[in-house]
Amino acid sequence: MKINLLHVTFDMHIGGAEQVIKNLVEATDKTKFNTSILCIESPIGPFGEMLSKKGYQIDSVSRKKGFDVKLVFEIRKYVIRHKIDVLHCHQYTPWVYGTLASILTGTKVIFTEHGRFYPDRSSWKRKYINPFLVKLTDHITTISKATKQALVDYEYIPASKIEIIYNGIAELEGNITVTQQLRTKLSISEDTIILGTISRLDPIKNHRLLISSFAKVQQKYTKLMLLIVGDGDIRSNLEKLVKQLDISDKVIFTGFQANPVDYLQLMDIFLLPSLSEGTAMTLLEAMSLSKACIVTDVGGNPEIIEDKVSGLVTPSDDENMLVAACDLLLKDSKLRKNLGDAGRTQFEERFTVQCMLRNYQDIYQ
Repeated sequence: MKINLLHVTFDMHIGGAEQVIKNLVEATDKTKFNTSILCIESPIGPFGEMLSKKGYQIDSVSRKKGFDVKLVFEIRKYVIRHKIDVLHCHQYTPWVYGTLASILTGTKVIFTEHGRFYPDRSSWKRKYINPFLVKLTDHITTISKATKQALVDYEYIPASKIEIIYNGIAELEGNITVTQQLRTKLSISEDTIILGTISRLDPIKNHRLLISSFAKVQQKYTKLMLLIVGDGDIRSNLEKLVKQLDISDKVIFTGFQANPVDYLQLMDIFLLPSLSEGTAMTLLEAMSLSKACIVTDVGGNPEIIEDKVSGLVTPSDDENMLVAACDLLLKDSKLRKNLGDAGRTQFEERFTVQCMLRNYQDIYQ
């Protein structure tokens, strides 16, 4: 008999946690599981629409502000009506509602923490509520050691109760012809080295550091471009900064790209200067394409990239060190290739969707 598995999340807009859920839904063994998604907010978002069109069941309810008691009963009705065996709650708030809804239903509860707000914080309420929720939860997982420690420090959850399951993605395949066409479209010459990043334009991603560092680096290299893929509330501010630094001719903002793999394939060096990260999906994508990566020493980054082995790790928010790391890779193409190849090997060993899925399915069963 198949296991009825329900993922409970905020929504299925485009983001790291949502990408993980999408990967799990699409890759979970359909001979063993009936998989569905319940969003506690609406609309369900682009990933939700994609999965719905593929025939997956995705439902949503509208969470009210404050603690929504009615939502607990709505989730409970859904669990009972669909005879859910396993309730996989993604992020803290869905965990609270999902766990309370599952009381006395016989449903197994799993909680996965995908990342933390920056700066992190706690509250006295959680100190008393979370131990109760932990007792009602069968498994708790996080996507990195750093995220696990955050649950211990800020959520009062014992370390012994938490298992680490790293995010995994499907291997990406670059299309050389499409990449060349894109290079031509962007008017980037063949001998230009491209630095780039892919993320939402949000202060936590620290694009300001990336841009100011690039402004210094490009003074030494004439054939150099910075590619910023993504969109967000601070785009206009970042564009103003680029103009102030007089590097508008060397920086390209692509805006949101639903499938950014072609842009990623263009990059010679992938940069992730975030102030906080869990397990960045774009970093895994860059590794799968053998890109040399430079990341900041925050969150799960140093667990994914081993400094000077599979990439370079620089201190958080340190412009001088980021400039030095870029300079090191720009003047040594052999080092770029070696780090990219090592990152690819690391990806194959630890960060494929198959590795992630195997760990979660063991828990589900």
